[in-house]
Amino acid sequence: MKTLFDQIELNELKLKNRFVRSATWEGLSNSNGYCTNEIANIMEELAKGQVALLITGGAYVDPAGQSDFQQLGIYDDCLISSYCNMVKIVHRQNSKIILQIVHAGCRSARHLTHLPFFGPSSIKIEKYGYCEEMSEEQIKKSVKDFTRAAIRASRIGFDGIQIHAAHGYLLSQFLSPYFNKRKDKYGGNILNRARFLLEIIHSIRTELGSKFCVTVKLNSEDFIENGFSLEDMVQTCLLLEKERIDAVEISGGIEIKGSKHTPYRTTSCHSDGQEVYYEKAAELFKRNMVIPLILVGGIRSFKTASSLVKEEKADFISLCRPFIREPDLVKRWQDGDKRRATCISCNRCLEPAKMGDGIYCVVEKEKNKTIAF
Repeated sequence: MKTLFDQIELNELKLKNRFVRSATWEGLSNSNGYCTNEIANIMEELAKGQVALLITGGAYVDPAGQSDFQQLGIYDDCLISSYCNMVKIVHRQNSKIILQIVHAGCRSARHLTHLPFFGPSSIKIEKYGYCEEMSEEQIKKSVKDFTRAAIRASRIGFDGIQIHAAHGYLLSQFLSPYFNKRKDKYGGNILNRARFLLEIIHSIRTELGSKFCVTVKLNSEDFIENGFSLEDMVQTCLLLEKERIDAVEISGGIEIKGSKHTPYRTTSCHSDGQEVYYEKAAELFKRNMVIPLILVGGIRSFKTASSLVKEEKADFISLCRPFIREPDLVKRWQDGDKRRATCISCNRCLEPAKMGDGIYCVVEKEKNKTIAF
């Protein structure tokens, strides 16, 4: 019987359990995207807390693709040295770490980049503004940008990469018919809409070989009319499997008006029945795919996480907000304290990051301040 604390391999990575730290914007890099000691400290606490696989916050592969304030970058060789200490710290704790690489596309922050932004089609998006359609030459350049970013990750000593193709960022925009209105080989059916992502994976595999761990973060669906659907997700994953991808992390939603769900839901997860946002998608995935599934979204209890693995609905359990409040949650569960995660999914952890103070649990800080008094 499969359990949460099985030792398991992902490609050639030997993992001490099935827990994954889902990529989380730390808001603690410097203005040019350099990794800082503060981010390394967060990763060290998670590794000490027995999280087997850590995924960094998204690192932008092109200065035009930055989406957030004090976001990690991996667009130039000058950034390489800033990551080395963090990777060594995580490895000393017998955990593995992979770098998430991303381009925000139409979601790029123009006030930070001071550059035009572009995506699959010429389209005006409320909150983000007018987006220019990428030429095929720009697409080819972006394939190279992602590939160079992966090569840098390998040089640093990361155990692999995760390509961010979810949440309405550039690759997600190409996958989604809501954004992608192209009439060329990058638009129309799902094979064409996935072509950009597949070209990136093929290019990375060509440069780094089959032993370097390459994963993808993908929406289960966009939760918006005429968006990326569950059927699209299945078809995309079948294409990814042919490209020898090592694992897919299923998430969902985009942060624009009209989307039923954003990636960070504030809905309550205080009982088992309210957990697991993408369970239906996970079941579809496991019925159709052989490659491992990393499942994120709303998982808050040991019981639920254990059931997902035992019933083979997921191969890895990925958590985001619970680890912000409790970086030692996995160790607590492993030591026998099976109480639910204390995260209440309020999203207040994002507020200090937007103010330049980095991400942390505001509720926990207020609680400790009250106790101190």
